[in-house]
Formats: sequence, C-alpha cells, structure tokens
Amino acid sequence: MTFKFSDLYVGPEVNPVNRKARAIPLFNLVNVYGRVFFFSWFGFMIGFWGWYTFPPLLTATIKNDLSLTSTQVANSNIISICVTLLVRVIAGPLCDKFGPRKVFGGLLLVGSIPLGLAPLVHSAEGLYASRFFIGILGGAFVPCQVWTTGFFDNNIVGTANALTGGFGTAGGGITYFIMPAVFNSFVAHGYSKGQAWRLTFIVPLTMVIVVGVALLCLCPDTPTGHWGERHHTLPEDHGLHGDSSVAATVTDIPGSITDRFPSDTPEDLSAKESEDKKKKETYISAPVIFDHEAQILSQGSSEAAHGEIIAKSTLSDVTFSPQTVFHVCSYMNSFGAELAINAILASYYFKTFPYFSQTDATNRAAIFGFLDFVTRPFGGAVSDLLYKHSGHNLWVKKGWIVGCGIIAGTLLIIFGQLSPHDESTVFGLISLVAIFLQAGSGANFSLLPHVHPSANGILSGLTGAGGNLGGVIFSVVFRSMGDGTNYAKGFWVIGVIHVGLTLALSWIPPLPRGQRGDK
Repeated sequence: MTFKFSDLYVGPEVNPVNRKARAIPLFNLVNVYGRVFFFSWFGFMIGFWGWYTFPPLLTATIKNDLSLTSTQVANSNIISICVTLLVRVIAGPLCDKFGPRKVFGGLLLVGSIPLGLAPLVHSAEGLYASRFFIGILGGAFVPCQVWTTGFFDNNIVGTANALTGGFGTAGGGITYFIMPAVFNSFVAHGYSKGQAWRLTFIVPLTMVIVVGVALLCLCPDTPTGHWGERHHTLPEDHGLHGDSSVAATVTDIPGSITDRFPSDTPEDLSAKESEDKKKKETYISAPVIFDHEAQILSQGSSEAAHGEIIAKSTLSDVTFSPQTVFHVCSYMNSFGAELAINAILASYYFKTFPYFSQTDATNRAAIFGFLDFVTRPFGGAVSDLLYKHSGHNLWVKKGWIVGCGIIAGTLLIIFGQLSPHDESTVFGLISLVAIFLQAGSGANFSLLPHVHPSANGILSGLTGAGGNLGGVIFSVVFRSMGDGTNYAKGFWVIGVIHVGLTLALSWIPPLPRGQRGDK
C-alpha cells in the first residue's frame, strides 16, 4: 500500500480479515483508529513524564533540600526503574487477559496516587519509597504497544508501534523542559525552593489523572469492540472473504468491489454488518475473491486469520523462546541505555560544564528525550520499508535491529574514550548516540508483533521489562564509576556491553520454528 498524505487525516483502509488499519490517521481523532493511536502515545507520554518527574529537579534543588549525597541520588534512579521492570512483566499477561485499554488506564490511575504523595517526601528513604511506587507509571509502555498492535495491520504496525513508543518516550524530554519551567515560575511568585518543587508535581498529577480517565471513556478495546469478544467475529468475517477452510459458503456483499472497507467506529461497523446481512440474497458454495481483497488473499488470508485466533503460545513457549531472549536483550541494550543516560544526563552536563545553571543543564538534557519524537519512529519506519522491499523477509527487520545496536554501542565507546569538554562535540555525539539507541528500540517493536502473535501481551511485557532491566544494570554501571561521577567510563563500559551482546545474539532466527508470522 503506497503512502498518501490523505492517509494522515482520512479514515484508513481496513483489513477485512482482522479489522486492523492499513494506514495511520495521525490527525483524525474522530476516527476510532486515530483516536486509539492518539491515546496510545499521549497516555504513555504523560505516564513517562510522571515517572521521570524527579530527575530534572533532583540534580540540584531536591538534592540540596533533602541533603542527599550523589550515591543516594543514583540509588533513587535505580529504584525507580526496578519497580517498572516488575510492573511490565505483570502488565503483559494482564493485557492478554483483560485488554490493554483497561490495563493502560488502570496503571495511570494507580500510579497517580504515589505521584500525588511525592510532595510529602522529606528524606532519602522517603525519596526511595516515592520513586519506587511512581515507577508504576513506567509500566504504561506495555499496554501502549499491545493496544497499537491490535489496531494496525502488519504493513504498518512497525511504524505505528515506533510512533507511539517514540512520542511516548519523548515524555522523558518533556519533563526535563516543563518541570524546571514550572518550578522557576513558583519561585518567581515568592515560594521558597522547598515549597516550589513540591507544588510543581501538581501539573503532571493532573495530566495523568485526566488522560487515564479519558482513554478509558473514549476508546474501545479492539477494532471489533469489547476485549472478551475480539475473536468472535473473525471466523465469520473470514468466511465472508473466501476462505473455504473456515467456512463452506460465503455471502455476496452488496456494493462496488472497489469500495473501501468501512473504518469508522466499531458501532458503525456492527450497524453496517447488520444492514448487509439483511440485504444478502445469494449464497454460493465456492470461495469468491473480490478485487479489493486480492492483496490480502495473495499473502494468505488463512494464515492471517489463524495468527489472530488459532495459533496459541503458552507462557512457557514465549518465556523460553530464543526469539524472546533476543528481543529482551536487544531492548535491554537500547531502551535500558536510554533510561540510564536520561537519568544522569543533567548531572553529567552539570559536572562537565560548571558554568551551567540547573535550568541550562536540564534544558540540554531534554534534547536527548525530545529526539524520540523522530528517531524511534524512524527506526520503525525504516524497518517497515525494508520489510516491504525485501519481499517480507523478517531477517531484514532483524538485521536493522542488529545494525542499530552495533552502531550505538560503538558511538558510546567513542564518546567514553574521548570524554570531550567542548559543547558542540558533546551535544553532537550524544545526539548521534540517541539516534541509534532510539531507532533500535523502534525497530525492536517492529519485528516483535510477528513473533508470538497470539501472546503479544506476554512478549511485549517481557521485552519492556528487559528495557528496565537494562536501565537498572546500566544505572549501576554509572553509579559504580568513581562513586557515580566518572560518567565517561560509564559510557565506555555500556558501549562494550552493547556491542558484545548484540553480536552474541545476532544468529537467532527472527521467528520460532514453524511460526507463520511474516504475513
């Protein structure tokens, strides 16, 4: 399917087998696919912002107000990531059982409780407890990706996942920009610094609650309605589209064979189906292939339907799959390094350039997170293009993940060895590192939906948790280097781990044996 600019604002063409969209209506919030896409990325962005509310002000203001040491600050960064690891592992199976929408909204609303209590912190221990429970918000990444995967077809799912993941992760940049700005505003209005940083938490708290309620009230679970009924229509629909293995007869559907399949709300789809059933007149015993569905059927619509409703993977199948190990470790490298770097970047700038104020350091640190708006979607889009132009060869998608990992690791080694003190060199190298780290994360979740499609929540949860595991490991690396202040050596060590692990796992096939996931 060729991209058209109108795809960004009109209702997308829909795969009649699984009801997933073949384009992303980025600017159409009336259409159900555009609305779910918006709340997927915006909900995760707000969750990420809430998750990382402390670091922008922790470098100087909160550290001085609570009389913290550098080691205590580093410990709080690690604790924040630990709980998110656990939440992501749990969130995956919960998404498969209850649906990603309910899990998404639940995580935001539950995470808002410790976020609202954060201003009560007055000690290092209180900071540890607060950041531990606020880490629940970081688990929003898993339902974000599972929800997007459920609404967008294989031709575009890599780009869709990369966009929602990238826009959402950019919350790490937004918090570095907004939190100091709100803090400075309160100080300018006469509040002390101790009062001002506490009042600043009102802004992310309000946003988390509002978005959590909104996505629960305004969006459906799946393109076909409720989560518990997601499989009920697929066999019937599939029979209607010429698969004799599922149904012996098909119904002639009124209308032109060049008409687009409707893509409005699930309620509109159900009304249309009822109308069509009332109008049906002719039954035929042989499968009929309509012109506008030729592309699906040529790729094997039977496989598409079976991947949605028949092929089952148990928890042990997914957990002990070599492909799962690859995705968990690759995401551990890419997103894990991003988390660790994002947590220390303002402190690194503060140390490297002593003439920076807290606002100067945080504003420049924000660039690293803001790049997610472009770089993570870039990784997913390139993956989809390679997939399309290679005849749907998933080795090409995997090769792009491996390439991003090797390049990112090499750049980290170079950066750590050079340990530059020139502003242009530092910001240029950090930006290059961000491009390939974040593109690698986007590429990872472009390949992932093909691997265990019937257990996408479990695999997404484990992979997302792998990112947090990497964040913990790499944060410990930074903390261990010169009592948490030798950042250059930390970058070098992380780069070596990055390259070594990527090469060690590059041999694993993209799909489990016998898995039909590349359709």
